[in-house]
Amino acid sequence: MNLPPFRNEPFTDFNDPANIAAMEQALATVKAQFGRTYPLVIDGERITTGATIASVNPARPVEVVGYAASADVALAHRAVEVANRRFAEWRRAPVERRVALLLKAAAAMRARRFELNAWIIYEVSKSWSEADADVAEAIDFCEFYAREMLRLSEPQPLYPIPGEDDRLTYIPLGAGVAIPPWNFPLAIMVGLVVAPVVAGNTIVLKPASTSPIIAAKFMEILEECGLLPGVVNYLPGPGSSVGDALVDHPLTRFIGFTGSKEVGLRIFERAAKVHPGQKWLKRTILEMGGKDTIVVDETADLAAAASGIVASAFGFQGQKCSACSRVVAVAPVYDELLDRVVELSGGLTVGDPAQRGTFMGAVIDDRSRDKIRGYIEEGQHEARLAFGGETPAGDGYFVPPTIIADVHPDSRLSQEEIFGPVLAFLKARDFDEALAIANNTEYGLTGGVYSTVRERLERARDEFHVGNLYLNRKITGAMVGAHPFGGFNMSGTDSKTGGRDYLLLFLQAKTVAEKL
Repeated sequence: MNLPPFRNEPFTDFNDPANIAAMEQALATVKAQFGRTYPLVIDGERITTGATIASVNPARPVEVVGYAASADVALAHRAVEVANRRFAEWRRAPVERRVALLLKAAAAMRARRFELNAWIIYEVSKSWSEADADVAEAIDFCEFYAREMLRLSEPQPLYPIPGEDDRLTYIPLGAGVAIPPWNFPLAIMVGLVVAPVVAGNTIVLKPASTSPIIAAKFMEILEECGLLPGVVNYLPGPGSSVGDALVDHPLTRFIGFTGSKEVGLRIFERAAKVHPGQKWLKRTILEMGGKDTIVVDETADLAAAASGIVASAFGFQGQKCSACSRVVAVAPVYDELLDRVVELSGGLTVGDPAQRGTFMGAVIDDRSRDKIRGYIEEGQHEARLAFGGETPAGDGYFVPPTIIADVHPDSRLSQEEIFGPVLAFLKARDFDEALAIANNTEYGLTGGVYSTVRERLERARDEFHVGNLYLNRKITGAMVGAHPFGGFNMSGTDSKTGGRDYLLLFLQAKTVAEKL
């Protein structure tokens, strides 16, 4: 099976009138479908339940995007058992068949791109460009992992022993669980599903309760592309009951998760316990967020630094695990950089992301909004409010871009993940102190340095302890294939999504030696 080399999916040009018209039509078409109920899917069977999860539009909470059937513990157990049974068949499916499924899914998402954009815009309040990038990344995951599985299915190099036929092959693990987040409701969800599936595993997908509808749409795409029943099972439900049941089940072989540190640690702990009938140690692939810092020294291009900071801090309302939440600037440029960032932040538009010109939509829900506001209030008491944008009228869960200056390195504002549009500015004496502050949290996901001094950039390569470091550019927007993504410490298990070793997390190596 010969495929052309991988290339990242291009982003849509929303300056093109044809694309603008297509996007507006998709928004209208999708809105006309609001309020439908989406059943569970277990072994291809659609199951309605008495309880449902309402997914609302964060920018207009009175609008219900859709209802997802909510599973219980019994259905969770059933889904794992089905996935385990179907694994016996799927693991033997030719690799070309599994690869073809991913390529068909990529083509289907490409064909339905504007529609998928619209679902994301409504369900999690992403802007047009942020939603489009989400879909592009989902397509990339399918295309990239398809090619990677072909590579891993080829004969693997071994040191030759005379008189023996020695071979190493990669075999799948079994039935697993995918628990994606709401902030990349298509891209990360797709990656957590298709990577293990193309490797020959089966999956129970428990989507985030704030974004189950886009996951239901992807489930429809997989089925239309010829997915065998039971290979992927769609199972929304409460994390505290259904999530725990999926993680605890003795037939669960692995858990892929992206979300908060607290939930990730809970999964890590529960997965470590061996239950009666369990024959393996469960593998966990955890991505748990960050407290990401951009360092700016006195030699930096301040205009470029300010632009990169604003894009990294406030894109999608700061609701990215890679978002810049701290700037550490050296004293000689601290005030000028702060002024530049404040000026650029003042030009950002906050409002309904269904409108083309909106840069920032609403945060995901009222709990998130209230939590973020609490940090802002605390920050104003401990430090200085340098900028606070205006909150749009209406009942949406809006939080404007906010900048708190003169933050102490050990404060909660500097140490805890806020997951919202709140940017802390910290002052350092020099580059040495700035780098030390950048490393002073329990996380290690992304970071950035703006400097024109080669020695300092090289020091950052070695000493800035993050899984993804960006030099003289923004720290968000990791591209599949080019920027394998995952972090250190409490940011997770450094599982490099979109990288050449990622599929190995869903495989195990088997060596067979035959004497000739």
